[in-house]
Amino acid sequence: MLSDLDDFYCFALVVEHGGFSAAERATDIPKSKLSRRVYNLEENLGVRLIQRSSRHFAVTDIGMNVYRHAQVMMSAAQSAHDLVDHLSEQPRGLIKVSVPVTIAQHEMSRILPGFLKQYPEIKVQFMVTNRRVDIINEGVDVALRVRFNLDDDPSLVIRQFRHDEHHLFASQAYLNEFGMLKTPEDLSQHRILSMADENTDQHMILHDKHDQAIKIKVNPVVMGSDLALLAKLASQNCGITLLPDSISQDYIQSGELVRVLSDWKMPLGIFHAVYPSRRGLLPAVRVFIDYLVEELSKR
Repeated sequence: MLSDLDDFYCFALVVEHGGFSAAERATDIPKSKLSRRVYNLEENLGVRLIQRSSRHFAVTDIGMNVYRHAQVMMSAAQSAHDLVDHLSEQPRGLIKVSVPVTIAQHEMSRILPGFLKQYPEIKVQFMVTNRRVDIINEGVDVALRVRFNLDDDPSLVIRQFRHDEHHLFASQAYLNEFGMLKTPEDLSQHRILSMADENTDQHMILHDKHDQAIKIKVNPVVMGSDLALLAKLASQNCGITLLPDSISQDYIQSGELVRVLSDWKMPLGIFHAVYPSRRGLLPAVRVFIDYLVEELSKR
């Protein structure tokens, strides 16, 4: 029984030091406590482990066998302590990270090389998925998410990075051919590349700089949730699409895309990390989160 572990520990100390008094002198554990623990162990096991009197101390045959097992238990416990001490000296080991597809493709691909160079003894295992991962039951160390509603579970810690938004983009060649947009209502007359995959009654909800929303009916020519595909199609003059800055920035810098209706946006949510309580947080996980905060603040 797990409740016997302390009894085994005290029994091993008594045998190792050759008696209750000697164990007390070596460990500063009161002899009365040692005696009580050994008695409890004998009662639980139903055997006599030590023959003792005022002048005589001897370990029984079964007691010696139990002592050898107790030594193994103590060695395993010490190894566990040594392992934690080793991990605490320098961040190392495997961390498991859940990350949405787009963040993995366009954020982690930029951030991770520097992290791996700075912490060469850390390995990162990504679970790339857009579903909400149960970090406790699925054994995930930290989950990266973009959500409007943050977790309210008191056992979880949330570290916010930024508020993400979608903006409208198209190629200059497309706009030259189909015309510039002056108001959001003009979107209904344009070729739209949509994130939503349903093919009927699609609407686009945009917010102005005062966060006032407007709902526009659109007729997309391409529908799908792969933002990288939509960005590529937009850069090849196929239409107008909503993209997060993490994807659009490279296209803007290269001149392949330009911002459309710059006063309008679609709020996407809060980019944040979720992880279990700070107590017992592995150093590798802590430096990974701190590194994300540092790098994302630069962008």
